[in-house]
Amino acid sequence: MKLLIHGRNLELTPALRQYTQSKIEKAIQHFGELVQEADVHLSVARNPRVPEQTAEVTLFANGTVIRAQERSENLYASIDLVANKICRQLRRFKERHNNHHQNHGHNQLKIDPTEKIESNTSLETSLVEGKKANLPSPGVRRKYFSMIPMNIDQARHQLDLIDHDFYLFRDEKSMELQVIYKRNHGGYGIIQARD
Repeated sequence: MKLLIHGRNLELTPALRQYTQSKIEKAIQHFGELVQEADVHLSVARNPRVPEQTAEVTLFANGTVIRAQERSENLYASIDLVANKICRQLRRFKERHNNHHQNHGHNQLKIDPTEKIESNTSLETSLVEGKKANLPSPGVRRKYFSMIPMNIDQARHQLDLIDHDFYLFRDEKSMELQVIYKRNHGGYGIIQARD
C-alpha cells in the first residue's frame, strides 16, 4: 500500500509522521488486500484562537474512494478519531461487498486494477522542463474521477463511504449524471436534470 502524508500550516515532524503511519496502517491492517493507496492530510487552523486541528484520510480501495475527516483541539486525537472512522468504514464496505456478492450472486464491478509498471530504463528527458504550471484561481479545486454507472443504492453507499454531504454519480439506467445528498432532517435526496 502506498501511504502519502501531507501537512498544512504545521511542521510534519518524524514523530508525527511515524504516529500517523502506525495509526493508519493499524486501522487498515485487516483490509490490506482492498487498499491500494492512502492519502493523509494533517492541518492546523491558521487562526490561533481557533484550536482546530484536522486529520483527513482518503483511501483508494478496489475502485472505491473512502474518505473520513475528524477535527479536535489536539492533532493526535484527530488522527486517532479518523483512524477509527476509517476502520469502521472499511469494515462496513467489506461486509456490504461480501454480502452483496455472496447472497445475490451478482458479478463484481469490473474495474481494471492499476497495473504495476516495472522498467529498468531511466528517463532521458525531464517531464517538467519547459512546462508552466497552470493553476486555477484561488478557491477553485477540481477533482477528476471515473464514473462507473450505478444504481441509487450503490450511490447512497458511496456517499456514506466518502463522508461528504453529496455524491455525483452516473445512473445505470439513464446514463445521466445525478447527485444524491443527505437531507438535514434525515434521509436522502436526488437531484437530476429535467429536459
